[in-house]
Amino acid sequence: MDYNQILENARKNMGGRCLVCKECSGVGCKGVIPGPGGKGTGSSFARNYLKLQELKINMDLIYSKSSVSTEIELFGRKFKYPFFAAPISAVKIHYPGYFSEEEYSNAIVFGCKAAGTIGFTGDGESKDCYTSGLEAIKLTGGWGIPTIKPWGVEDVISKIKLAEQVGAPAVAMDIDAAGLPVLAKDKEICPKSVDDLKRIVESTKLPFIVKGIMTAKSAEKVLEAGAYGIVVSNHGGRVLDHTPATVEVLPDIVKAVKGKMKILIDGGIRSGLDVFKVLALGADGVLIGRPYSVAAYGGGEEGVALYTEKIGAELKQTMVMTGCSTLSDIDSSKLWQG
Repeated sequence: MDYNQILENARKNMGGRCLVCKECSGVGCKGVIPGPGGKGTGSSFARNYLKLQELKINMDLIYSKSSVSTEIELFGRKFKYPFFAAPISAVKIHYPGYFSEEEYSNAIVFGCKAAGTIGFTGDGESKDCYTSGLEAIKLTGGWGIPTIKPWGVEDVISKIKLAEQVGAPAVAMDIDAAGLPVLAKDKEICPKSVDDLKRIVESTKLPFIVKGIMTAKSAEKVLEAGAYGIVVSNHGGRVLDHTPATVEVLPDIVKAVKGKMKILIDGGIRSGLDVFKVLALGADGVLIGRPYSVAAYGGGEEGVALYTEKIGAELKQTMVMTGCSTLSDIDSSKLWQG
């Protein structure tokens, strides 16, 4: 199997909801919800992608040759690459007729582990959206990170306890899911105060990550609550139209909380070059969503592993072309400031 075969298979298996475009820019699927599209005009999804493409990289090959390592340590574990599969669930709603929740979770979790990285698993209205991810994590010896919707505090804590039981190295909450159209009718899905987050953080010894942060002020609130880290994310443009791109708000967030908590980012990241760019702007790690879904639908566990290695090879080559031996060498000087 090669990547082109994965794409061909995914076009057949995703039920026409995802067009598996040559460039996953959000243009072809704007407004397609359920499915892969951005909310409303789709501008938030498209902007994520476009603003990343505007960033340019400084090439530098005048240096003494050395080995290149893409290894990173997060959540108390070491990974081959600094990027991870973002949490996606309710696949029976978004891409009906192919995967069950269990099959999708297994493809992501097992495939990521095989390639030396880790998959975040999701949550949703139906019980199996969450439990299928937990089961995959259990079967891989704790190699996955459950992501919980912003239910009531006690419900979130209860779900964290289940994550602890399967040996998850960390747990996340995608607080931005409070704006998902398919969950908007559920009154239990709601924003969280700093005190709410403190209660959740204090309920577990696991590193707790809050996904859906788009301002420095929000990041500081999460820091105040004592969380391990954040994901700079507008939920792939699926929860609020007309937001800035995640890469546009990243520098202010880095300035506010870098070194005090871990900063991950998602949104429009499509290549190893994109991974390099956001690391250069100060992110500690990266989540990738839609392309991992395509990889899973196009090749299952094998497709997920192959896609991971593809992005990893692109990142490594970019490091070679910019004189970076380790991830710590990647900084803002590697981006063109024209």
